[in-house]
Amino acid sequence: MTVVGELALPRRDRGSLTLWAGAALVGLHVGIALLTLVWTPYDPTGLVGGRLEAPSLLHWAGTDRLGRDVFTEIMVGSRIALLVGVGAVAIGGAIGVTLGLLAAFATKLFDDALAATLDILIAFPTLLVAMLVVAASEEATLWSSILALGIALSAVVARLSRILAKRVLLLDYITAARTSGTLWPGIIARHILPNIWPTLAVNFALQFGVAVIAEASLSYLGLGAPPPNSSWGRLLQEAQGTVYTAPFSAVAPGIALVSLVIGVNLLADGLRDFADPTRRTAR
Repeated sequence: MTVVGELALPRRDRGSLTLWAGAALVGLHVGIALLTLVWTPYDPTGLVGGRLEAPSLLHWAGTDRLGRDVFTEIMVGSRIALLVGVGAVAIGGAIGVTLGLLAAFATKLFDDALAATLDILIAFPTLLVAMLVVAASEEATLWSSILALGIALSAVVARLSRILAKRVLLLDYITAARTSGTLWPGIIARHILPNIWPTLAVNFALQFGVAVIAEASLSYLGLGAPPPNSSWGRLLQEAQGTVYTAPFSAVAPGIALVSLVIGVNLLADGLRDFADPTRRTAR
């Protein structure tokens, strides 16, 4: 039982609340992103008002230094953030899980070499690795950012996959499956992946939040999605010169970024409570 003041909630109930709160925040952004595919209040690149107008009924988050509607740009930014998060996690997951499984089944020499390499890569901040990958490409684009972040996140996923797979390989039923002549692809598909997937799913959710923040940082530095893409990081970068005279232009995209990351983290915490039986208690 977890006691907060005089209110006690079972861990399962707390996990459910966390899961639903995270799902609600993430679902809100997903809904907004899908809505932008068919409708936005204004043209995201159009000059629809005066410069640096305060929030009003016509412009809920005001206008930027060029006269564009900030709320419309934030809506489009949700689509970019989700695309980056999903793309980076998909790339990082594909690379990381593959490397982790290879290391788990490989010889000790290859396993040790890969483990040392992963430790070195993990020692570097995700943003720094992504910056190096983007800098190595011909130009900074949205897709180069997604690729860079996917590569940067793959080291963490690979290390976790390797550890989890090695634990499963020590179990008795794996030994029985190998003795019965089951091939490695069958062992991976039937036994290893189903056992490590719950933990990986939680990690993917956490890496999603890391990717969203990293992409915003890349865009803030001019290494992310170039104009006219309404990345939240680029909106923050453009608003820094007027943050004292028109703070709403910086506050609004900041709130959007924080709300999505908090939602993803709450969702990850809720998934962890359900995925790990040791963290659940019966009523």
